[in-house]
Amino acid sequence: MGYFYLFLLVLFSWSCHGLQTYQTQLLLQIRKHLEYPSQLQILDNYNGDLCNLFAMSNLTISCQDNFVTEFKIRGDKVGNVSDFNGFAIPSKTLSKTFSIDSLVTTLTRLTSLKVLSLVSLGIWGPLPDKIHRLYSLEFLDLSSNFMFGSIPPQISRMVKLQTLTLDGNYFNDTIPNTLDSLSNLSVLSFRGNRLKGQFPSSICRISSLTDVAMCHNKLSGKLPDLSSLTRLRVLDVRENRFDSKLPVMPQGLVTALLAKNLFSGEIPAQFGVLSHLQHLDLSFNQLSGTPPSALFDLPSISYLNLASNVLSGSLPEHLTCGSKLGFVDISNNKLVGDLPSCLDNKSDKRVVKYGGNCLSTDGQQQHQGLYCKEANTRRSGRKIAVLVAIIVVSVLLLMLLAFGILILFQRCRPRRTFETHIRQKVVQDNPTAGVSSEVLANARFISEVAKLGTQGTPICRLFSMEELEEATNNFDSSMFMGEGFTGKLYKGRLENGTYVAIRSLTLQKKYSIQNLKVRLDFLSKLHHPHLVGLLGHCIAGGVQDDSGTSKVFLVYDYVPNGNYRMHLSENCPEKVLKWSDRLAILINVAKAVHFLHTGVIPGVYNNRLKTNNILLDEHRLAKLSDYGMFIIMEENEKLEAGFLAIYAKGESLKSRIIIFETRFAFCCVYNQLPFIVYCSQRKTLEDDVYNFGFILLESLVGPIVSGKGETFLLNEMVSFGSQDGRKRIVDPTVLTTCSQESLSIVVSITGKCICPEPSSRPSFEDVLWNLQYAAQVQAAADADQKSDSTS
Repeated sequence: MGYFYLFLLVLFSWSCHGLQTYQTQLLLQIRKHLEYPSQLQILDNYNGDLCNLFAMSNLTISCQDNFVTEFKIRGDKVGNVSDFNGFAIPSKTLSKTFSIDSLVTTLTRLTSLKVLSLVSLGIWGPLPDKIHRLYSLEFLDLSSNFMFGSIPPQISRMVKLQTLTLDGNYFNDTIPNTLDSLSNLSVLSFRGNRLKGQFPSSICRISSLTDVAMCHNKLSGKLPDLSSLTRLRVLDVRENRFDSKLPVMPQGLVTALLAKNLFSGEIPAQFGVLSHLQHLDLSFNQLSGTPPSALFDLPSISYLNLASNVLSGSLPEHLTCGSKLGFVDISNNKLVGDLPSCLDNKSDKRVVKYGGNCLSTDGQQQHQGLYCKEANTRRSGRKIAVLVAIIVVSVLLLMLLAFGILILFQRCRPRRTFETHIRQKVVQDNPTAGVSSEVLANARFISEVAKLGTQGTPICRLFSMEELEEATNNFDSSMFMGEGFTGKLYKGRLENGTYVAIRSLTLQKKYSIQNLKVRLDFLSKLHHPHLVGLLGHCIAGGVQDDSGTSKVFLVYDYVPNGNYRMHLSENCPEKVLKWSDRLAILINVAKAVHFLHTGVIPGVYNNRLKTNNILLDEHRLAKLSDYGMFIIMEENEKLEAGFLAIYAKGESLKSRIIIFETRFAFCCVYNQLPFIVYCSQRKTLEDDVYNFGFILLESLVGPIVSGKGETFLLNEMVSFGSQDGRKRIVDPTVLTTCSQESLSIVVSITGKCICPEPSSRPSFEDVLWNLQYAAQVQAAADADQKSDSTS
């Protein structure tokens, strides 16, 4: 029995040592990813227990049960560079070979990690979605680095997070509106980025928040009601572009910093009852009216800055100032009258700035009374004008309502008869259409274009021919980028310096310019991170010529880094993509196509999917071009002629957009005269899957082999079933950079995509899932390989 206990003791000691060694190897691997920062030199010759390593000012490693639970390191690479454009900067960022994806993959293997702080280390690149795999994290600080792009929405799955700090980076997208799932979050800080869009309403549902810092960004719109954040103590949204009125604040707020925005209106009286408020900065906004007297007498207020607004009126003569108020700035407003005695600046315990007003005082420099009188007069005038306008509008509305009821009563019955006649006529003239009241009423057929139109989305911009000629130097050969099935392509530079791609089309079909504009407007509203955006168009001459053709120019975003096929080619070895890079690009494209199929109704199919239609930007993010061209190039002539004949003779259907379903297509009738019908072919969904299968195939074998033709590749698919066959046909770059499991997943989904029987092909959702799974398998294999190489 004694030997048995001895055996268990040895086994336990060996297991602990093995776990400790594994954790140590991960730390050494992280050190390698971070390119051996000086703060981690201690790991070079350290033979002791890392879990007992004493904490230093720039390095902390803590453990529990031989697992690393805390890893904090602070470097000396400051992240504030004015001209950072997404690429490595010598001595500022980590090198151009650094991979943030590999770093995060290794970090996720520290499964017990609760605290992670990587500050000022020169980390650059988009923060990977897989960051959410650090599911045990309670504290995450990645400040003062060079991360850009989007804050991954998946971060909202890290439900144990209590502190999330991403200050001083270059994130330049909107803030995810799913953060309310972080129910334990107390500190949320995105200071000093380039974030845009609105303040997410989901943040107002995180009741545990104590600190919210969004200053020095480009956020705009309305700052929502924050009263539900009952634990909020610090709010810092300085130097943004918020242009709403000041919202209701939580009662427990201690510090509110809202300077250098575009807030307007009066300071709410509710601010005067925030009994815990110590610091309030509302300077450099457009606030008007007289500031509430209670602000100066809050029991805890010590700092009050109302400078550089358009505050007007006079402060009460007997204004009371709180005993803790040490700094007041009301300068550069339109205040008049006497300066209250508590702000006379005679007391050494209080600093008061009041210059730039029209106050009756001999102290700091003041404007003439007329300067502020005009502002107060305009304010009074505005109030009277608003009151008069309200009365006039109310009377007019009552008159219009009475008149409308009368008209509606007279026309209600004839209109119902007209609509019934139209529906019956559609069925009679085209019995295959199968139009029914159920289809017309079904909410899932409401056009996404209609939704966008009601939200004020701008229509496709109209460019003049002169603009395009100037942008391309009169379509000079030096601006020519290539020619394909969809016409010639030119690079151009607009007057504001923006680079664009301009595609020239000659349309042979005879249909109205109005119809064409509706179709272009539809395409311009398709916005996705992995679609090349259609900015606008120019229809040369505005009408068809005698031959029945129309010359059309489409203006797209310019994507500078070439197409996917070029990067696959052996003719460009320095840009050849390894397997993980190819997977990332394929996933980007699959997301874009999935959006085209499911993100709008009618879906956009038959998207001419080819490797040379996949463009890469400066960060190697893929964007699909030439999508939806069949909407412009092809025409359902019979459908259009039949339905136009029905609707062109009738009256307007008053803001109706009818979506109906035929045996062959989804169709959308727009509410304008003459009515326009846009139909999307059903049968081509499977064609997109089939064509994407050949993009997958080309990613596997390379463009040289794929150039031998479709039949050759279909016959060679059998070769993927054996190791020898794969070695013979698969691109050597893929073979040397892939794991067999990841490769097998993609080979399998490729075979399904190019199945001759359309009904047997997978959905794009299935394709996307398989690609993402293959990428995860490959990332794990890469991490294991790097770990083995360092051991």
